[in-house]
Amino acid sequence: MFKPSPGGTGANGSEPQVDKYPVIETIGLTKTYTMGDVEVHALQGVDMTVHVGEMLAIMGPSGSGKSTLMNIIGCLDVPSSGLYRLDGIDVAMLDDNALADIRSLKVGYVFQNFNLLPRTTAQANVELPLLYAGIGGRERRQRAEEVLKTVRLDHRGGHKPNELSGGQQQRVAIARALINRPQLILADEPTGNLDTRNSVGIMELFQQLNEEQGITIIFVTHNPEVADYCDRVVRVRDGLIESDERNSPVGGEAPPFQAMPSVATGQ
Repeated sequence: MFKPSPGGTGANGSEPQVDKYPVIETIGLTKTYTMGDVEVHALQGVDMTVHVGEMLAIMGPSGSGKSTLMNIIGCLDVPSSGLYRLDGIDVAMLDDNALADIRSLKVGYVFQNFNLLPRTTAQANVELPLLYAGIGGRERRQRAEEVLKTVRLDHRGGHKPNELSGGQQQRVAIARALINRPQLILADEPTGNLDTRNSVGIMELFQQLNEEQGITIIFVTHNPEVADYCDRVVRVRDGLIESDERNSPVGGEAPPFQAMPSVATGQ
């Protein structure tokens, strides 16, 4: 069974600690899809390091490889070649059960379309990962109430998705991602279906989770306004990292990390 390593940030947004192992380390990561007689090179040698407590945006045009990279990071897909370490562990060495543990216990996923069950209450949607994990009903209810309170929706737990606004539905999706207390959240265009006011609210919530709970958060987005909330922005083009820069996020200066050496070259 995969065992997550400890890590996190200090309270109230103190500087993230750099653990012995990065949360994510990729070296020469490639992904090639075969479509008939055509090979599509989605990733062509990606070197990237992400440390505990970072809030990072991966940006790039459609077809740049950013979603493929996110799927590999989240153990939803496997690379064609290269190395991917998660908390210092070579993911290629893990069996199916260990990969399932990562997806259910270590990583929380948030998607543009919310992916909520339409005929099920907000609370039941949030409880769903615990149900799959075999957690008893009493503990499921308690933990769901806790995370719904964290996203400020404890008063709407009995409502179905069609009775909630888009912003509220995304908060339910975030609560569901939090229910197993993950160390890492992957968010794919989390404000893509929201208006400006709700988008700001969702990004402020992510920022709060990052600062107060030390959760490492990675966004895949086209939206520069999402990137404005992050302390680091990685731009991907044609399956390669085009740039990797520190950012001054909305609400405060970026944490004073020093530039990390390239995992591939040591430079």
